[in-house]
Amino acid sequence: MKAAYYTETGGPEVIRYGELPTPEPREGEVLVRIAAASLNPIDTYIRAGTVAMPRPNPYIPGCDLAGTVVKLGPGVQRFQVGDRVWGSNQGLFGRQGTFAEYAAVREDWLYPIPAGVSEQEAAAVALVGITAHLGLFRCARLQPGEVVYVNGGTGGVGSMVVQMAKAIGALVITTVGSEAKAQLCRQWGADLVLNYKTDDIVASIKSFTQGQGVHVWFETLREPDYDRMVEGTRLRGRLVVIAGRQARPPFPHGPFYVKDLTLYGYAMFNATPEEQRRCAEDINRWLAEKRLQVPIGRIFKLSEAAQAHRFQEENTLHKAGTLVGKIVLVPE
Repeated sequence: MKAAYYTETGGPEVIRYGELPTPEPREGEVLVRIAAASLNPIDTYIRAGTVAMPRPNPYIPGCDLAGTVVKLGPGVQRFQVGDRVWGSNQGLFGRQGTFAEYAAVREDWLYPIPAGVSEQEAAAVALVGITAHLGLFRCARLQPGEVVYVNGGTGGVGSMVVQMAKAIGALVITTVGSEAKAQLCRQWGADLVLNYKTDDIVASIKSFTQGQGVHVWFETLREPDYDRMVEGTRLRGRLVVIAGRQARPPFPHGPFYVKDLTLYGYAMFNATPEEQRRCAEDINRWLAEKRLQVPIGRIFKLSEAAQAHRFQEENTLHKAGTLVGKIVLVPE
């Protein structure tokens, strides 16, 4: 099969494209013919060596996939040949990834693609959708009528937070860097869209919430400002952090505890298959109901995986601002 792969960590140039053996599904696995995979920042961190992760050699990167089951391993019960499926959590903890024509995947990590949803949409929603759902509902227990704030409303996770919060009847405040992005967030139902370049975020939050602050502050920035987060969150509010592995920001211990606040940090790939499946069930329902739109910013071919990694890093690390939504890779 054709695959993007590498044998050593480094810059995007270490990624090669060529022939590798097609995997055979083992006990509890299915073989998926991949129609689309999506790229996430974690893929670039593993490739760069900044996140240490056990890897096969050669190693195929990529967490997310969508495609069709073409072969069943022994003991598979949830899927049949011909089923369209999507999933995440590949390319981690010694598992091969998804930047290939085929992947052997444990059925526990796969979910059916609803009718009317494309493989590209399903691949693009995978990691970011599950990440957003875990943070909003398993951690912060967001309720209808509550107010949630999220940075970057058109980013991968941010766009999911905006739409999932609206799907359950919450109010949403988010930030963007341009009017075009603001219009997109309003289309998804955001109640207040701020420009992080020009607006006073905390003052605007206080005005919108009549001085109370938000119930949930969902922080996506790699270097969070905890003073701003605590100030913008109401009594007994919840703070959620998902990024910034190397970050060591100052923490306002006093203001945090006297507001009775709670701080949640989590990594999506630590969630169990059962926890992730609960997320996928909601995601599938919202996709089928057209209440969840998946923004796709760029589509690359598998042979262009190095360029895709470079483009992701320009936006994640260097704040180029040229990506709205997800990067998707497709076979040749």
